[in-house]
Amino acid sequence: MVRRQKHRRTVTTATALAVLFSSAALSVTAAGPAAAADTSKVLSLKSAGDVLVDGVHQRVYISDPTAGRIVVTDYSATVVATLTGLSGVNGLELSADSGLVYAAVTGGSRIIAVDTQTYAQSASYALGGLDGVSTLAQAGGKLWFGYKEEHTGGIGSLDLSGPEPVVQLSQQSSQTHNGTIAPEFGSDPAAPGVLAVGVRESDVVGIYDVSDTGLTLRVSKSVAGNLRELDITPDGKEVITASGAPYVHPAFSTADLSPVVTYQSSDYPNAVDVAPGGEVAGGTFSWYGPDVHIFSHGDPNTVRTFEFPNTGSSSGGDTLVPGALAWAPDGSRIFAVSENSQGVFSLRVLGDPAKSLPAITVSAPSSAARAKALTVTGRITASVAVPAGTPLTVTRTDLESPKGKALPAVATKAGGTFSFSDTPPAGGNVTYKVSYAGDATHTPASGSDTVAVSRSAVTLTLNNNKKVFSYGKPVAFTAALGKTYKNRTVKIYADRAGDGKGKYLIKSGTVNSAGKLSGTLNMFRDSSVYAVYDGDARTAAKTATVWAGGQAKVGTSISRHYKTGKIGSTTYSYVHKTSQPYFNTTMNPYPGRKQRLDIQMYYQGAWRSGGSEYFKLDSAGRSVVNLGKPGSSSVGYKFRFRSAYVKGAGYSGDGVNSTVYGSWKYMYVTN
Repeated sequence: MVRRQKHRRTVTTATALAVLFSSAALSVTAAGPAAAADTSKVLSLKSAGDVLVDGVHQRVYISDPTAGRIVVTDYSATVVATLTGLSGVNGLELSADSGLVYAAVTGGSRIIAVDTQTYAQSASYALGGLDGVSTLAQAGGKLWFGYKEEHTGGIGSLDLSGPEPVVQLSQQSSQTHNGTIAPEFGSDPAAPGVLAVGVRESDVVGIYDVSDTGLTLRVSKSVAGNLRELDITPDGKEVITASGAPYVHPAFSTADLSPVVTYQSSDYPNAVDVAPGGEVAGGTFSWYGPDVHIFSHGDPNTVRTFEFPNTGSSSGGDTLVPGALAWAPDGSRIFAVSENSQGVFSLRVLGDPAKSLPAITVSAPSSAARAKALTVTGRITASVAVPAGTPLTVTRTDLESPKGKALPAVATKAGGTFSFSDTPPAGGNVTYKVSYAGDATHTPASGSDTVAVSRSAVTLTLNNNKKVFSYGKPVAFTAALGKTYKNRTVKIYADRAGDGKGKYLIKSGTVNSAGKLSGTLNMFRDSSVYAVYDGDARTAAKTATVWAGGQAKVGTSISRHYKTGKIGSTTYSYVHKTSQPYFNTTMNPYPGRKQRLDIQMYYQGAWRSGGSEYFKLDSAGRSVVNLGKPGSSSVGYKFRFRSAYVKGAGYSGDGVNSTVYGSWKYMYVTN
């Protein structure tokens, strides 16, 4: 196999440097303070190329190649600036003093510099019309950029250390690149003499030594299939890859690319970023599992994982954009860009990523006797084991200590187990909460369980059960409370039928020396009345319930008579045989209500039924019935009429009042 050696070219200062302050449009919003972790906000992106974190100013830079812009957010994912007019912008790098962000811009073949305080473009470095400039890295005091070159991906450098910028091209070895796309870089400020290089969707990784004179290939080897991203550890001794296969994040020695450790992630690795402390964040394209996997350096097992929710319309969750994963320099957060099934991008702020998430289980008896000892057991588990002897705080919450009472701390045993005993002084629901404060490698955690602790029964009665009262009568309902521990308060509630209000309070207070408390209710409708005692630390809650009836209000009268007079001691309305008397009914209204009209005739020494019929009331509760002319056959006879409310849907049409019959009204028919 013949390898063609690449010669290096130097681009003159005249073509390398052009300060283009007006070539990009800038919009800025006021910057807010840094917010708490574990937040997510939708960003107006068409794509996500690279993610860069500026820890000094607490800013996150996201390139959007499709839209040709850089979006800047604060640590809470709130957009503070947008730099536009940057066609194909992709790779991002931060200057050593955090004063500038460098961006590779495919359109115009250039690298721009953006001021991190004003977000204004301060410089643009032309690269002589190179094709596909898209990736950036810093090593050995230079900016390294990837671009397309005939038959291979090219590596160039931009040296800004001298009085004038110097660009050098074609510094790669043909052993590391056989594709036609810009190579991916892995570098770390703590290891300035090492640069890892690979090409997306290939399997070859190369390790270069970086010096003042350029790059020298140290080793090149096929280590992974379908490479998506790579990064090196701060000591420069390992390179970690994210590839479509295998479904892990392997680490290799930068000395000879021999395997070092395999970080156990999951399907379709597509991102990797190493924190300044050596912690590894591995990203995967996972619809139905964790998207971000955190590892301690050298430990193949996860410390913690993060799984994105589903904000789209598919069955799977949102997915990590390839390569869109970056640590905050202090390790307090990870920033990840996700995309849902509808093409909506979100910036996710993942807090305390390097800390294991403990879980505390607490097991207490389901029930226990008051003032008797009980035992509570439990266990704390975590991906990084909590050491034996770790102190846990214990809090008991009950009716006498509603804000919680601290109990003696308990220490964990081997395997994270713990146990303690307590004698609950109060009855009711007693909750034991066990808490862990967390440490440098664990987040805080807590767990709890509740015990139903016995209380003494109490007597509580309420009078007037099943009694029926006339319409609107004020009735005193009296509750009688027996012996209790401390609480002597009783509340009396009423629930009137059909008003839709439910229970409402009619009286609340301390019972008298006889243990009694009364509340008055006007009996406009049938009502359920409740006496409620909430209990206390030693006596159980209790409710007494009675039902009391409230009759309907019924009035009946006769009109269109020509006189009234007494027959014996009874007053009659006199009507002519040819007149048409009206029988008038009034009743407290209710939707759909009807009155029953009863008719009787006095015949052969007794009142005899002439029938009954229901008539609908209007919305005001009125009914007027015309039964026609009495006629000659009724002359000399006595009649009586009454209106009634008969409870029930099949009778007067509702059940909100108790049955009541109006008084009889008497009529005598004459010629």
